[in-house]
Amino acid sequence: MSLLAVEQLDARHGQLQAVRDVSFAIEEGEILALIGANGAGKTTLLRAVAGAHRISGGRILFDGRDVSSARANRRVGLGITLVPEGRRLFAGMTVEENLLVGAASERRGRWNVDTVLDAFSMLRPLMKRRAGDLSGGQQQATAIGRSLMSNPRVLLVDELSLGLSPVAVEQVYESLQAVIASGATIVLVEQDLGRALRVATRVACMLEGRIVLEGRATEVTRESVTEAYFGLKRPSRQGGTP
Repeated sequence: MSLLAVEQLDARHGQLQAVRDVSFAIEEGEILALIGANGAGKTTLLRAVAGAHRISGGRILFDGRDVSSARANRRVGLGITLVPEGRRLFAGMTVEENLLVGAASERRGRWNVDTVLDAFSMLRPLMKRRAGDLSGGQQQATAIGRSLMSNPRVLLVDELSLGLSPVAVEQVYESLQAVIASGATIVLVEQDLGRALRVATRVACMLEGRIVLEGRATEVTRESVTEAYFGLKRPSRQGGTP
């Protein structure tokens, strides 16, 4: 049984259908990279899985349980956590305070302030600094750390490298390796195709609200993903869903 399964999911923004008949499944310990152009539906899909956007059709199963109608805070309690696009930190609060907000669910697990700082060591000297005064990379590290503090079973990360300098991207990905090494299950929205293919176990490409290509990262090619990204070939699935 898959840890997370999305079945024929539809989601709308008013009259606009942003997600169309999307299905995928992810096993515990897998890293799924979700890629696609702006407006492809990636953020809406992640928000729908997290409970932050109401779905209009289909269902979401988590560890065999239908959570389609569960509120976002309930999903956090079950183990689904979203690192939103733009980080959404509490700018007036310190790094430490932002991290502690993430522990409000009181889920038990390996992640606490000490283990988060072990993974994201650049945050150690910044714990008393206001989040609004941090660089983009430092804010992204704080946002991921805050989500880890809830000890998620599935971590949803939206636009990991968006707006970050190359140096900051390198630092965040280096720290993320400790999270991946812990056996975390991650759905990652990423614009950097090269990094997505290197870090992921599976890749899915969205176009106009649909998944048009999906396969294991070792099986898809940059060319096939690029063609799917721009809609240059008919939709296909490589490797299938588990």
